[in-house]
Formats: sequence, C-alpha cells, structure tokens
Amino acid sequence: MIQKQQLINRFIKYVTIDTESDPNNPAFPSTEKQWNLANILAKELQRIGLQDVTLDKNCYLMASLPSNINYKVPTIGFIAHIDTSPDFTGANVQPQIIENYDGKDIVLNSDENIILSPDYFEDLLQYKGQTIITTDGTTLLGADDKAGVTEIVSAMEYLVQHPEIKHGTIRICFTPDEEVGKGAHLFDVEKFNAEWAYTMDGSQIGELEYENFNAASAKVTITGKIVHPGYAKGKMINSMLIANEFMSKLPINDVPEKTRGYEGFFHLHDINGNVEKTVLEYIIRDHDFLLFENRKELLLKIVNEMNKKYNSALINIDIKDQYFNMKEKITPVMHIVDIAEEVMTDLGIKPLIKAIRGGTDGSQLSFKGLPCPNIFAGGHNFHGRFEYVPVESMIKATEVIIGIANKVATKFK
Repeated sequence: MIQKQQLINRFIKYVTIDTESDPNNPAFPSTEKQWNLANILAKELQRIGLQDVTLDKNCYLMASLPSNINYKVPTIGFIAHIDTSPDFTGANVQPQIIENYDGKDIVLNSDENIILSPDYFEDLLQYKGQTIITTDGTTLLGADDKAGVTEIVSAMEYLVQHPEIKHGTIRICFTPDEEVGKGAHLFDVEKFNAEWAYTMDGSQIGELEYENFNAASAKVTITGKIVHPGYAKGKMINSMLIANEFMSKLPINDVPEKTRGYEGFFHLHDINGNVEKTVLEYIIRDHDFLLFENRKELLLKIVNEMNKKYNSALINIDIKDQYFNMKEKITPVMHIVDIAEEVMTDLGIKPLIKAIRGGTDGSQLSFKGLPCPNIFAGGHNFHGRFEYVPVESMIKATEVIIGIANKVATKFK
C-alpha cells in the first residue's frame, strides 16, 4: 500500500516551502511565493504520469488521470489549496517527526518552553503509538492544506503505478488563496470538467462534511473628533468609547469561544483606533440562512440607532457576503456523500459527518455548479504553532481517494 516514508518526505518538502497568502493584496495569487510550490507540483504531476497538466495565469494547477476502463463513468475530481493561513507565520517551517507517540507532552521548543500537551489538546491521545508531525513552536505547520495536496499527489501516483485498480477519469486541482477567501473565485469549473469533486481539506480522520457556515465580513468605522482634553467638554467625541458602546450591544455569548455545532457568532478579529477614528472588523457566521440574515440586520440596526442617538452619522458599516452553506447544493446529489461514507466504512474508518464551522473552496465551487463535499486531510490545530498531523491519518486519507476512484468505477458500471 502507501509507502509511509515516501509520504512523509513529500509532505515535508511541501510544508517547508513558504506559501502564506495575503488578505490585503487583491492580486491573484495574493503572494508571489505561492508560485514556488505550484511550479514544483506541476513538474511532479508530469513526472508521476498525469496528463493535461496546466498552470494558468492565476496559479490554478489542474491535471488529469485518464480512465483505465472501457465504459463511461462520471468524471470526478479532488481539490486542495497550496496557500497557508496569514494568521500565523509560515516562513522557515521546521517540522518535527515524533515516532510512536507515547501520549505525553511534546516539547515543541525547549528554549521558549512551548509544549504541545494532551492535557489541553485532548485529541492527541487518539494517536498514541502513531507517528505525528509537529511544528517547532515558532511557525504553523501547513497541514492545512498541504496534507491534502500530499494525499492527492500520492493517490494519483499510486493509481498510475497500480493499473489493476479500476477508475474513470480523475481531475485534480490545486488552488491559491483559499485562506483569504479567494480560492474558488477564478476556478474554471468548465475547464475542470468534472461532475462532482471532493476537497481534501478537513481535519481529523473520518471527517466528511457537506454543510458549512454562511459567511460575511463587516467593517465598522467610527469617526470621532479630537480636542485638547483640557477643553474637551461638549466638544470631544472619542471614537474608541463609541466603539466600546457598539461592541456592548452585541449578544455577549455569540462569539466563537462560547459557541459550537450549529451555533453562529460575531467574531471581532481586528480593532484599530484612536480618538478620531476606530475601525472594528468582524466576521459573521451562521449555518441557518435566516439567522445569518438576522445577524447582518442586527448590525445595521445598532448602527442606525447609535447614529440617531448621537444625531450624527458617526458610524459607518460595510457588510460583504463571503460564501454560503453548500448543503443547499449537495442535498440534491447526496449519493456523492454516500460514496465517500461507504469507502471510509470499507477502510475501517468511522465517518464523522458534521457541519463545518468555517468554509472551504467546496462551498463556493458548489454554488458555481461543481458539488464538492469536504473530506478529512488529518491535521489538527490549524493556523497556529500547535498544529500537527498524524501520518497514519494522511495514509488513510490517501486510501480514501483511491477508494472513491475505484468505487465510482464499480458503482456506475
């Protein structure tokens, strides 16, 4: 089956290439360094025997594994993203390989006393006895989503080398800028030419997801007035205090750290201010579309009420929709989820079917006409120094890709 050391080597090669994306750059891709991995992958896909390898001007890399059967079955696809999150640095990643994990604390960085502990991250105990790849505590790892990239490349290579495993035409794509919400914006669904696809971008082993948040961003700008504090009575308007009043009007428990499952939230992820001007940046999330719309309406209501209170348009808000719940597009074709679930069960993996508390390229792609559920890639604690991935989970994800390819070939015969 899948060669463990070969998979580890491939993953290490990918994660040590810095591909951090930039949310403040409108260019495509948002960082030039994403091309470094894209170009390496293009050559690798050609080397392992894939066809129709194309890397377009926007850094979308596509390729095909031709069918090895003499009857027609649906063309399916597998997708992963090459960029890493700007939430934490992805430069100079130094992976650590922990073999036969003993269930105890892992010292990521002794100099800075950075510890990955199962006392805090309980999921670690699921992987006792396995091989775990961690960071050195100073960067993220990049398993989101270079684990997915590794698994797709490894699965395609295995299928090329094992023609006895029957499959139809398989399309793959590696996208840029998923972490800054643009990963599917310029995805050419017509060129990809698949009936459906799977993003390999989930977390722990067994995850299978076809629901995600509806998502929007909100930028709240409060304009104040600076006056010498000794002579400020009746004149100064402190935008920071008004910002504090604005924040206090939102439901106190509707925040990420106090919600789970299908519960939505307002997340204040950035604040910058002084007396004259304060800017609050929120993301708005909810699985239920009506509740999602209600959250946006609440923000608008607070702005209107506060502007009336101060008899001035001190507060301005800009709300932008980002993506929507793909459940609407997946439900009519639930057989594509059922196939993945059957393959996991066949491989002895317990399917964990749940809603994503986030989004994937699959959400936007589903609304562009390419139904695209999400499958686990194996990593945990994405976007930070405590990120890790069990190698055995990556092997299983690779086997799931192979299994789906074969399942479609036999199911539609």
